[in-house]
Amino acid sequence: MSTTTTAPTAGLRAPPARDPAWLGRVFWAGAGLVMLWPLLVATEFRPWTLFEASNLKVTAQFLASFLPPAHSAEFLAMVMRETWRTVAIATAGMTLALLLAWPLTLLSTRVLSVSALPGRMHALPFMVRQAIRWLLIVLRSVPELVWALVFVRVVGLGPTAGVLAIALTYAGMLGKVYAEILESGDAHATTTLLRNGSGRLGAFLYALLPTNAAELTSYTVYRWECAIRSSAVLGFVGAGGLGQQLITSLKMFNGAEVSTILLVFVALVWVADWASGQLRRVLG
Repeated sequence: MSTTTTAPTAGLRAPPARDPAWLGRVFWAGAGLVMLWPLLVATEFRPWTLFEASNLKVTAQFLASFLPPAHSAEFLAMVMRETWRTVAIATAGMTLALLLAWPLTLLSTRVLSVSALPGRMHALPFMVRQAIRWLLIVLRSVPELVWALVFVRVVGLGPTAGVLAIALTYAGMLGKVYAEILESGDAHATTTLLRNGSGRLGAFLYALLPTNAAELTSYTVYRWECAIRSSAVLGFVGAGGLGQQLITSLKMFNGAEVSTILLVFVALVWVADWASGQLRRVLG
């Protein structure tokens, strides 16, 4: 017994020889370039100057001074002390930022609002929520470098200015992203607890936090890594840490010391990345 299968070919169109959307893609790519051009002109973006003979000579001389990295016992001991201070600035700043961010997050997260359970949030909680969101915008809108300049004038030179600067800016960043993470997750368990009489804190601890712990932890460790880099920049304005030594070495055109300090920063970022991976593995 044999069966013959015939594929219907009548009425079928041959596949197009070219992408039918190519014209639209070309148009929008061209439009993007046209809008980008005034921005390049405004920023005086001229990368070809990097390849001029005089600039290449200066760059090559400076990069050649990076090798070998400075490795004297006295310099390495100083780098270790400043590395510890840099990590301490970043960690203390992040701790203060967390203490500020979490209460603001809980108050600004819609899914934890009891008044929003019927659908429309009441006027007063809505106004409080919007006020907190505006506060978070203000905190993260001011760069930590500006906060550091302000606190250097208030408390003087040293790590305290760096800690306070990181705390304020990162509190705004953490509060915003934490709220977005919590509101984008599964809220079924949270709303169930709230409808059955649970408080906001209980619903957060037993429903909302466990389902978003891995993502929250990953972002927190990433922000700690960013705080380490920020503490280096804050050192440029007298906030202490490795950044203060880095700007001194740069001013002295001591490439060997700059190379050693940059290698330390690479190691710190690698440690933060490793710690983030370990925490995600434990929580996942």
